[in-house]
Amino acid sequence: MESGRSARIGAVLIDIDGVLTVSWKPLPGAPEAMERLRAAGLPLALVTNNTSRSRASIAAKLARAGFPVGVDDILTAPAVTAAYLREHYPGARCLLINTGDVRDDLEGVTLVEGVEEDVAPDVVVFGGAGSAFGYDALNAAFRHLQRGARLVAMHRNLYWRTAGGLDLDTGAFLLGLERAARVEAEVTGKPAEAFFATALAHLGADPAETLMVGDDIESDVLAAQRVGITGVLVRTGKYLPETHRAADGTPDHVLDSFADLPGLPGLLERQE
Repeated sequence: MESGRSARIGAVLIDIDGVLTVSWKPLPGAPEAMERLRAAGLPLALVTNNTSRSRASIAAKLARAGFPVGVDDILTAPAVTAAYLREHYPGARCLLINTGDVRDDLEGVTLVEGVEEDVAPDVVVFGGAGSAFGYDALNAAFRHLQRGARLVAMHRNLYWRTAGGLDLDTGAFLLGLERAARVEAEVTGKPAEAFFATALAHLGADPAETLMVGDDIESDVLAAQRVGITGVLVRTGKYLPETHRAADGTPDHVLDSFADLPGLPGLLERQE
């Protein structure tokens, strides 16, 4: 275990994909490690850029896998995006391009249907990549952006880990669209500072006494550290040694897996 700074910990933020599960199958020791955090009375929130499922669906899936979590423990990029759109683009017509059904987490957002050119959205919203990211959808988004629509992305992850290996994610398409349309997306999920601020407010936590556990060194760990949260990188999920070496910073802690988190110095001693 590599380690950097440590502090008294009062709350824990936890990524899901690649940290707790891969293709929704729990990683070895992950449910038991979360049970220990719960038993110690540590406030925690699961913070995810997952855009394929609603908060309720994620909570149910994790509970069936043995994790002691409920819907109120989960903060998703779609839910944060909905709040962002309500604040910054109230009443806007939004064209959602997303693989998966997250409409339950987009309360208060006006969604327009289809990819036809006459839809005329005010905002193009990118969710998670997959079958929805076909040529017709991306080309329609490109044309709307040329006409002045704004571009909001729930995240810009390049890839994610599945049981079959790494799969392309939204960022791989977003980069090309930004360059072609000469626009810059407003990103609402990790690594946006506002996402972490929302998570801290949800727990009533001080960043100096909070951990962020993730498998993405840039979007999860270093982004959290930039807002004063202690970062913990796990060598599971999308973790790659080469991205670790090439990163712009150094994680505060590096663990082999989430199962090792309860042994982090200072984490559980607070309850003794």
